[in-house]
Amino acid sequence: MIPARLRTDTQWSDACILNISSRGMMIQSARAGPEGSRVELRRDDHVIVARVVWRSGSRVGLRSDERLPIEQIVSLGQVQGLRLVATDGVVLERRKRPRQSYADARTRGRGIEFLGLGIIIFCLSIGAAALVHEALARPFARLEAAFDRRS
Repeated sequence: MIPARLRTDTQWSDACILNISSRGMMIQSARAGPEGSRVELRRDDHVIVARVVWRSGSRVGLRSDERLPIEQIVSLGQVQGLRLVATDGVVLERRKRPRQSYADARTRGRGIEFLGLGIIIFCLSIGAAALVHEALARPFARLEAAFDRRS
């Protein structure tokens, strides 16, 4: 039994790989999707996109479009199981990069919106200035010609 993470639609759940072959696997998961649905199975750095082909209770059969690296997935499970390093109670981030917080994304989105609005206002002001210049060019040219005749 090799632990993994399973994503169906928008939710993640735990899963165990029970059997693996070059194009498919049998897993145990309470939250796998219905037959025909696409799922994503993650095992450390390995990402497997597969289709659910059968279900029997919590056991699920998956078929992958690509060949699976069986040796790497299985040996990774043995290495994880034989690890003798203590963590001293420190919980480490399980991903390589921590997720971006919603506040950061919201701030960046507001900045992009402000920049876009600034560009739109700048373009509109240039267009308005061109229209005003065109509208006033002819009357000012007539005034200039009238003053030139008087002098």
